[in-house]
Amino acid sequence: EICACLVGSEMCIRDRSQPLVEYQVENHIATITMNDPKTLNAFSTVLKDAMMNALTNADEDKDVRVIILQGAGNNFSSGGHIGEMLENGMESEALSNKLNFMVGEVAEISLKLRNIHKPIIAKLEGAVAGAGMNLALTCDFRIAADNAKFVQAFVNIGLIPDAGGIYLLNQLIGVAKTTEMVMLGDKLKAEDMARLNLVNDVVSSDELDASVLALATRLSNLPGKALASMKHMINTHAYMGLNEALDMEVDQQTMLCLLYTSPSPRDMRRS
Repeated sequence: EICACLVGSEMCIRDRSQPLVEYQVENHIATITMNDPKTLNAFSTVLKDAMMNALTNADEDKDVRVIILQGAGNNFSSGGHIGEMLENGMESEALSNKLNFMVGEVAEISLKLRNIHKPIIAKLEGAVAGAGMNLALTCDFRIAADNAKFVQAFVNIGLIPDAGGIYLLNQLIGVAKTTEMVMLGDKLKAEDMARLNLVNDVVSSDELDASVLALATRLSNLPGKALASMKHMINTHAYMGLNEALDMEVDQQTMLCLLYTSPSPRDMRRS
């Protein structure tokens, strides 16, 4: 079955016979692949549901010790699915309800990634944007190819970061750099992310698969219960405010959406 969808101003075609999320387990390592390369693996509701199912499988499978999260088509993720956000039109209530729902959906993935007490590695290449970047920040390890491009693009469409973006960045790099990154929305290279200690390693695109597999294999051979306790303690000390931050994101996005779609709508970038 073939379906058409809007991504930005482009119409893309997707074969629905292909799973939106692929799940594979080998040698105690679960690999979860976002598989919508036509949209650069944008987060639609359907993709989110499939990812939650895959994460639940990996969490509950006693044979799985490590999880790799990656994107198909040499891109990690372009972030939220703009076409789906606008599918019900620009009318105030419809748009705000849709945005509220989608922000809440991606928040569930952020929480799931932290609540799985197994190491999760984000394999990053190509586009790592918006919610895609923030979900990568939620993972325990991030290995980036030298062709990866990172951006907190929300300010360019008049919105705030979702998937815990501001909270996660503040925990990882502090207030000053977080403010600069989210308010200016500049594109960052993998080397920039390494200087900020936001990725664990930068390798060539040819070495990415091997580097990620080497780390996953090393982790799979370490005591799993000790790693789970460590992640639990890291969550307690570093991420206790994540749930509250995610709830605040929904409130703020809804408020902004209603502002932009009021009877006298203002330009989103000028408001």
